[in-house]
Amino acid sequence: MPARSLKTVLACAAAVSLALAAVAPAHGVEGPAPDPRDPKAMRDMATAIAVTARYADERQALRDGYVPHGTECMSNPFGVGSMGYHYVKQANWGSTDPSRPTALLYSTEKNKNGRRKLQAVEWMATDRDQDLKTTDDRPSMFGLPFDGPMPGHWAGMPKHYDLHMWAYAKNPAGRFHNWNPALTCPKTTAPAPHPH
Repeated sequence: MPARSLKTVLACAAAVSLALAAVAPAHGVEGPAPDPRDPKAMRDMATAIAVTARYADERQALRDGYVPHGTECMSNPFGVGSMGYHYVKQANWGSTDPSRPTALLYSTEKNKNGRRKLQAVEWMATDRDQDLKTTDDRPSMFGLPFDGPMPGHWAGMPKHYDLHMWAYAKNPAGRFHNWNPALTCPKTTAPAPHPH
């Protein structure tokens, strides 16, 4: 086998192994997870992680067009965790491309350099008929259905579907659960309306 082909095969194998390790359920962890026997789901997860890893540096996210959504840390109004701070790239709204998430979710605390830590990525798509009772247009990625439809979380945001992937922080509720019960927002931040 030519060296170039061998490198490609090894790189693919490493990416799939990384994705399998990333989705392997820990004992006692709940929530949906992609089927590790689904090669497309594993490739797509590996792609999402490989592409978004550079956003560990918050400055790179800003350079690439991810804009902090206000100063609100999104906290579940029923006290079951937080999502942190959303940095949204409107150009990626509606994307189901693993390399183009709509939002990056950053930590509730800043590091010693005054920067937030990347914790999760999120894809969002508009509910076509804006009727919360119908779901015929529900997108899916990694073999998982998006959550929703749900009302918008901020002024001007339509009813929509979303899918979270906690690729950079442990979520006791599961890698694809929307809320992370291990996180809390600063006390000065009012809970944001986020119904799911």
